[in-house]
Parts: sequence; C-alpha cells; structure tokens
Amino acid sequence: MRSAETIIYYNQACSKCRQTTALLKENNIEPKAIEYLNTQPTREELASIIALGIPAKDLIRTGENEWKNTGLDIETASDDDVINAIIQHPILLQRPIVIANGKAVIARPPEKVLGIL
Repeated sequence: MRSAETIIYYNQACSKCRQTTALLKENNIEPKAIEYLNTQPTREELASIIALGIPAKDLIRTGENEWKNTGLDIETASDDDVINAIIQHPILLQRPIVIANGKAVIARPPEKVLGIL
C-alpha cells in the first residue's frame, strides 16, 4: 500500500482538506495526516515541498492578515522570506498540500491530487 509515502498537510476546519482526504481514502490511500496548525512544518519540510515542485509563492495564503502584516510582496519575496513567514505564522500555509510519489500538489480543487497518485 502507498500510505507510507502519502502525506497531507491539512486543517480540519477546511472543506477542501476534508474533501481531499476523502478522495485519497476512496483511492485506498490512508495518508499520513499532519494538522499543520498543531504540528508546524519545519524549515526542512517547507523546503522539501518547494523542491518537489510547488513554487514558494504558491504556498502562501495572501488574503490572511498575517501575510499583510509581514509587509512582503508575494511577487518579490524570496523562498526564505516565504518559509520564514510560514514558520512565524503557520496559518499562512496554503492547504491542503499532498505529497505522494516524489511529487507535491496543492489540492485545490481536491481532484488535483489524482495527478500525483
């Protein structure tokens, strides 16, 4: 079973996260679920997600007040700027993020996850 290699970073309050988790289970995948607001991703984990193909700027929820308070511009922010912002304010992490088969995707819409399974 592929469950050992499938990880989902999610927020239980997010409907897209719940839908993505259900979609994975429908495909017989029991992901390792990381509630990122309770278990904050490390610098290394965030760098790994970027290395797996998600641009750093796509990881940020720019509509959050915490992002606006950083004073950063998403178009000019460096990868390190983005990682530091997420470490300081985990609510900024876009969700859900699924890692499977050496690839990562932001599952919005949830069906995007099917492309990496």
